[in-house]
Amino acid sequence: MALIQLQEDEIRTWSRAQKDAWWLKNVYRGDMPQLTLRSALTGFLLGGVLAATAMYIGAKTGITIGVGLTSVILAFALYRIMAGAGLAKDFTILENNCTQSIATAAGYMVAPMISSLAAYMLVTGRIIPWWHMIIWMCVVSIIGVLLAFPMKRRFINEEQLPFPEGRASGVVLDALYTGAAAAGMFKARLLGYTALGAGLYQAVISDGWMKLVQFSLLRMDQWAGMKAPWTFHERLDSYYYAAATKVGGWIPTILGTDIRVLGLRLTLDAAMLGVGGLMGVAVATSCLLGAFVNFVVLAPIMIQAGDIVARVGPDGATVPISRSEIVNQWSLWWGVTMMVVGSLVSLFGRPEIFRGLFKRRSKEQGADVLAHIEFPLWISVVGIPLFSVLGAWVTHAFFGVPWLLAFISLPLIFVLSVICTNSMALTSWTPTGSLSKITQFTMGAIDRSNPASNLIPAAMTAEIASNSANLLSDIKPGYMLGGKPRQQAIGHVIGIFAGAIACVPLFFLLFLPADANGVRNASTMVSDQFAFPAALQWKGVADIIAKGVGALPTSAIVSMIVAAVSAAAIELARIATKGRFGLSAVSIGLGVVLPPEATFAMWVGAMLFWVMGRRHSEKGTAGHALWVEGLEPICAGLISGAALMGIGNAIVNVLMG
Repeated sequence: MALIQLQEDEIRTWSRAQKDAWWLKNVYRGDMPQLTLRSALTGFLLGGVLAATAMYIGAKTGITIGVGLTSVILAFALYRIMAGAGLAKDFTILENNCTQSIATAAGYMVAPMISSLAAYMLVTGRIIPWWHMIIWMCVVSIIGVLLAFPMKRRFINEEQLPFPEGRASGVVLDALYTGAAAAGMFKARLLGYTALGAGLYQAVISDGWMKLVQFSLLRMDQWAGMKAPWTFHERLDSYYYAAATKVGGWIPTILGTDIRVLGLRLTLDAAMLGVGGLMGVAVATSCLLGAFVNFVVLAPIMIQAGDIVARVGPDGATVPISRSEIVNQWSLWWGVTMMVVGSLVSLFGRPEIFRGLFKRRSKEQGADVLAHIEFPLWISVVGIPLFSVLGAWVTHAFFGVPWLLAFISLPLIFVLSVICTNSMALTSWTPTGSLSKITQFTMGAIDRSNPASNLIPAAMTAEIASNSANLLSDIKPGYMLGGKPRQQAIGHVIGIFAGAIACVPLFFLLFLPADANGVRNASTMVSDQFAFPAALQWKGVADIIAKGVGALPTSAIVSMIVAAVSAAAIELARIATKGRFGLSAVSIGLGVVLPPEATFAMWVGAMLFWVMGRRHSEKGTAGHALWVEGLEPICAGLISGAALMGIGNAIVNVLMG
């Protein structure tokens, strides 16, 4: 069924009161079940699980994956199957939309854990208590919700802005519940089968799962004699190196450096294949280019020049050169420069984002016809100042940010949040990274001595802006389908708590395991498995603010200048060609801090779907249904299957010692 919407001339000429009256008469679905107990519970559980997978992928790649359409497909399939078996009534379209809103809100809660808060712990060496993390994230996220609804009446009700990502969810929901149920079940099966296959593969390469399986199959005396469980090597080149070591075979080097030291390994990572499929071949190729320039060209030169060396750690032990040492000692600086300059040029090169931000609202007559279903504005009027003070207090109490700086940052945060929301409305792009850097540099200029003074206010920018923008993107399909906005607001808050409760304990389990004495160390976060590229970017900016560029090697400063000029040129070329120029400065910078083996796996996944999409471009064919229409469920299955099994592997290792 075609969704009912206003025509362009009606959007341009009608007052908001007229538009609200039209929507109430033609689109609003009345008392159709929406935020029910089962939709809230389903969203809470799905949101927690999908948020955990998002955190796993974010720690590996720095990319926060959306979970909205995945939750739509899963909830649709779950209740359609249960309804067919007579176990429950089918979901209504608005119940599914509310579930999607809850799950999406949960998914976005992982962002500070893999970026700003992780960077704070890396910079200061201080472990944030879990309850501080939960309280801080929930408080600032609720500020985003309270800020969103005054903007909702303008951006959605009055200007009818597109919110492309939200609109896509609305279109999918409408299709599933008005005639495309078979296609929906096909996508659900694709997701399920792919997740099962990826999960089984991940189990075979995981030491914890193999330890559990082999312990259960062997006698105790046989198990006791085993040094380690057998696993299939995820790094496929391990078999070659094992054989070469025995027979004195050739070990490839670049300028005398073993390529394994550079991180140049051949890895079959199912999750990274899925991430690559979602990011597309252009972005994946940019990441691969960044990895190639850094690890194949620049890093070997800098090792030979002595700007990257083995160093002595705090405990007096020698820390040999490795991929992470290459990034931390030298590469991080030009990679961060590429990402920061690229994102800022891209932001300010889009004047449509800023156009009309402070336009005066047209005069309207008559009562508010949507007052009984809209989110009451008095809650925002009272709640924003109240939660702003609460946010400043927890920022001061938990992180030591001076009261004055906490309050000074708030007006800047609110202005940047409006810009971020406008960007989301027009492009589905939330420039939280670039906007948070504006806050980070501004606060850093006032107080260079305390890393928290720039990191935490900037984290507030990212979290508040992200929640306000993404809530409005979630509200858009509800508006298209005739739902009640205040129920989606409640659902979004439920999702905030679901994401925080599900992911904070997992964060400590996966990335901050306690040693034999029960002590946690921030240095365990960044590893070959979890590169934390987003956190390293935040840390790099904080280090520059604290130390100044003068403390860096001359070669690093030169690389930053070249990177800044190159990033600006690349993004200006993208703007001039309206996106047809294939490279992305931000993605090149991301490739610098990611493990190159993961970058290559992402490129393989992107290239696979690009090639198959071109081969099966004709709509209506089985190949098109699989490789083009099925791209997202296949990729979601690869990611969720591998991530959930990887998380389970960590839990098994903890339980089995």
